Amino acid sequence: MTALGLALLGALAGAAWFTHRLLTLVIVDDARVAADMVTIASRVPGWVAEVRVIAGDTPGKDSLLVRIDSRESEIALREIEARLATLAARRAELEARLSMVDRQTESAAAGARAKLEVARAALPAAVAERVLAEAEFERAQMLVASGSGTRQRQDQTRSALDTARQKVLGATAEILSAEAQIAASEAAREELVVLRRQLEALGPQQRELEAQRDRAALDLADRRILMPFDGSIDRVFIDPGEYVAAGQRLLMLHDPARVRVEANVKETEIRWFRPGTHVQVMVDALPGQRFEGVVERVAGAATSEFALLPSPNPSGNFTKITQRLPVRVVLQPPPAPGLLRPGMMVQIEAAAIE
Repeated sequence: MTALGLALLGALAGAAWFTHRLLTLVIVDDARVAADMVTIASRVPGWVAEVRVIAGDTPGKDSLLVRIDSRESEIALREIEARLATLAARRAELEARLSMVDRQTESAAAGARAKLEVARAALPAAVAERVLAEAEFERAQMLVASGSGTRQRQDQTRSALDTARQKVLGATAEILSAEAQIAASEAAREELVVLRRQLEALGPQQRELEAQRDRAALDLADRRILMPFDGSIDRVFIDPGEYVAAGQRLLMLHDPARVRVEANVKETEIRWFRPGTHVQVMVDALPGQRFEGVVERVAGAATSEFALLPSPNPSGNFTKITQRLPVRVVLQPPPAPGLLRPGMMVQIEAAAIE
């Protein structure tokens, strides 16, 4: 083939490539691999006792990353647990005392009621005996007065009368004593109310101590910074021996399995990047390798709207500049974790066909 033919063939190939690339494809160079960068901060202040990871490590979920000195928290937790144990012992003591007083007063009241019944049953017999003794004494007196009776018989009936009267007084006293014992037992049972009130007062104290214990346990747990997911450590901001404050950032990490592509597309080409559009993704770090992607979301405002120093152009001088809109692309299927890293430059191709 002559040089002219080769030149013509090259020109035709170049024209075909030019037509395909510039007329049928939309190419976006302003794209990067992105991921949700998670900053791990400390919820508690303290000295950093240990740092288990460095940048580039890929620890698994719940792996220990940083340990903050926990001696004071452990002492506080043990103190509260000891107070809870003391409160439990106090509760057991009050419950035992409540049971003892209940049994003692109930037994005493039952004995007093039985004694009262016996005394009440004995009183009528004593009264009847006294009435009989009074009649016998009156008869003996009448016989003595008429000369038919003896002085000895009169003395015997008088003694029997005195004895009967003492029995009545004794039975009455027994009744009064039993009633007094019953009243005393009922008064002693009022101590049960006091003990129950003391038991009820322990409830709020226990709940308060349990809340303090839970807070101390949470403070202790917060001194062990764990990995929230299977991820990659991007930066470590502290070293062992440093003092960190609550809210101070300790590490920065991301999930390698959830990377995406973010691009800033010109407003004149955004119509080719509607949600659901399939695109080709090329990574500068992996020449010759292509990834399939789908447009997931198109931002609702241009990037210039988020500038820290907006330019309202009050002078009236205007230069039209093509704006760019952020576009998010998800890779389907997802790449192997760790293959693409946040910040890598990416090129996106989309078909420009109506």
